[in-house]
Amino acid sequence: MVRATVDDPVPDAPFQGGAGASGQWLVETLDPEQRQVVLAPVGPVCVLAGAGTGKTRAITHRIGHLVESGVVPSGQVLAVTFTTRAAGELRGRLRTLGADGVQARTFHAAALRQLGYFWPRIAGAALPRLVESKIALVGRAASRARLAPSRTELRDLTAEIEWAKATLLTPEQYPAAAAAAGRETTHPPEVIARLYTAYEQAKREAGVLDFDDLLLLTAAVIEEHGWVAEELRSRYRHFVVDEYQDVNPLQQRLLDAWLGERDSICVVGDANQTIYSFTGASPRYLLDFPRRFPEAHVVRLVRDYRSTPQVVGLANRLVARVGTAGARGTPGGSSEPGAQGTHGVVGAALAVSRHEPPRLVAQRPDGPAPTFTEFDSEPEEAAATARRIHALLGSGVPASEIAVLYRVNAQSEAYETAIAAAGIPYLVRGGERFFERPEVAEAVQLLRAAARSADTDRPVGLVAEVTEVFAALGWRGGDPPNGSGAQRERWENLAALVRLAEALVAADPGATLDHFVADLADRAVHQHIPTVEGVMLVSLHAAKGLEWDAVFLVGLAEGTLPIIHAQTPAQVEEERRLLYVGVTRARERLALSWALARHEGGRRSRRPSRFLDGLAPRSASSAGRPAGGPAHPGVDGVGAQRSRGRAAVRCRVCERPLVGQAARAGRCDGCPANIDQALFERLRAWRSARAREQSAPAFVVFTDATLMAIAEHRPTSVAELVGIPGIGQTKLDRYGEDVLALVDGREPSG
Repeated sequence: MVRATVDDPVPDAPFQGGAGASGQWLVETLDPEQRQVVLAPVGPVCVLAGAGTGKTRAITHRIGHLVESGVVPSGQVLAVTFTTRAAGELRGRLRTLGADGVQARTFHAAALRQLGYFWPRIAGAALPRLVESKIALVGRAASRARLAPSRTELRDLTAEIEWAKATLLTPEQYPAAAAAAGRETTHPPEVIARLYTAYEQAKREAGVLDFDDLLLLTAAVIEEHGWVAEELRSRYRHFVVDEYQDVNPLQQRLLDAWLGERDSICVVGDANQTIYSFTGASPRYLLDFPRRFPEAHVVRLVRDYRSTPQVVGLANRLVARVGTAGARGTPGGSSEPGAQGTHGVVGAALAVSRHEPPRLVAQRPDGPAPTFTEFDSEPEEAAATARRIHALLGSGVPASEIAVLYRVNAQSEAYETAIAAAGIPYLVRGGERFFERPEVAEAVQLLRAAARSADTDRPVGLVAEVTEVFAALGWRGGDPPNGSGAQRERWENLAALVRLAEALVAADPGATLDHFVADLADRAVHQHIPTVEGVMLVSLHAAKGLEWDAVFLVGLAEGTLPIIHAQTPAQVEEERRLLYVGVTRARERLALSWALARHEGGRRSRRPSRFLDGLAPRSASSAGRPAGGPAHPGVDGVGAQRSRGRAAVRCRVCERPLVGQAARAGRCDGCPANIDQALFERLRAWRSARAREQSAPAFVVFTDATLMAIAEHRPTSVAELVGIPGIGQTKLDRYGEDVLALVDGREPSG
């Protein structure tokens, strides 16, 4: 039995074609726009697919139709995407549609396969070893460059080298490009360029390649060796690219090498979900596709099968308000193609298509309206969220269908504490991979041993066999243990494996332990993980591509979303797209909330995110008080449109309106400061210690001006801290907890 996926109107039908079949059955269950995708002739096709509109269904049915109708041989199609999980889903759907000969891989997996084949014939030697992580080599290079970065700095430096390579920059080109892109770095660009050079040298000496080299070398051998290009292009004649808005210059170069002068390519993407520009991803390739291929068929998928009309309506209103709350009141977009905001994205699409920007059209029945709630403090917001989750569980919503989404990972702690206190199981996405968890790895090892065993005295049936094997791990069926600690998580992980065995038997009643072990091995390779019962805590960036019945968008305060270091219009609009991604993760229930202070009893100085202006109803509840009261000093109703977009920022000494740097400082230049001198001295002593640890000048940690601002503001939350000049995301991640501890009178943990 084939199960419908959440972004599709109906499940994929099983393969029912055959020799001479027309493939018409592959279009009969599609909506009109999806049919346009499937029936577009061989050649350039651009699919602009909104969230939840069944894009995977459309492109897999297109491939299946081309193969089944005999237009395209399955072995000549290469479909590429960005994650092993997405590639696995493509392969699974294509098998269902009878097109299992199609290659569906990530960019890196396709490049590794091709380079591994051609490299020995080019170099006369095996392909060098591939390193999965750059960090160790970057550390070695840092020592050569006479740098002593902390572990966090090492991670940030590695990410910066990855950005440079993804955008096809040499070390010599990096400083100017980093300055032009406004990169916030831990070290001066010239120092990072020197480290980049040392990294490349260390890599050559070790005789290894990184994942960026893999793409670059594959493109280079195709470009430089005609026989390689001819052989590859005769093998792959038709290309499909999923999530095309996330492609970076390096990936596009490889795609161009594969394609050559041909035009049989279908790309699918959503410019409103471009949220990874900081890694080098750019929507310009998606937007420029109709210019590059003037004969391209452009199709818009707008029927949303995922979310209720209430959720879809909020998503549409959020996108429609682009430009009304730009960076520091300056709406618009950037002229740099790779840094376009949503306004620039939509404008470019309109310039090509001459149509109005598409609005999602909900296909599901009505559901509850999204809620907007303001709280006095983060602990109150987290506790209220936990209570609402508990109520949802009591009404029958599975824990695995509930998610709490936040902007930065540091926000998860309050929710972990509150949810655990309520006895609710939860998982934090971004931890170790499912199949690498100790109990899962041990369980799989025992299953393999049982499959190899000659023992015939076993229970009858796959599920019974699996249950018996897991008994050796102390696992028992029935109800899970109480609480949400390690014991509960271990139980849930093993229960997820049992459910996989049950699903395998449902699909194939004759499935054996050997079949199950093979299925688990395939899932581990492609990170096709099972559903584990527990509320998901996940950042907005990591939530893309996922969806739940109920979603809580928390911490929606100015300075956190948009994050304070989003200064340009393009950066602010990317933050808006991040919220759009969060909203469109919800199928039925959506709750949006924010807190005015970090600690209970703390100063209520935060404001709700500018993105909520005009979206939240004027009757939204505030801090648990009856609806209709003012939710924030100076705000006439939660989310009500402020004059000129925002309430005026006033000097805390003389109350005069402030603009520019004075607004960020919260005080006129001429007004007296109120610096906590003892705190300032503690901050200076801490800064000196950190600078010694890093073998760097003190100003690299924080300037005196920033320390004085901290001592004057005495921030008690992340949102307040990032509002201080000189504190961006990098320094927030590295020093934020230390600074907040010092302000609170505690010793820093690090």
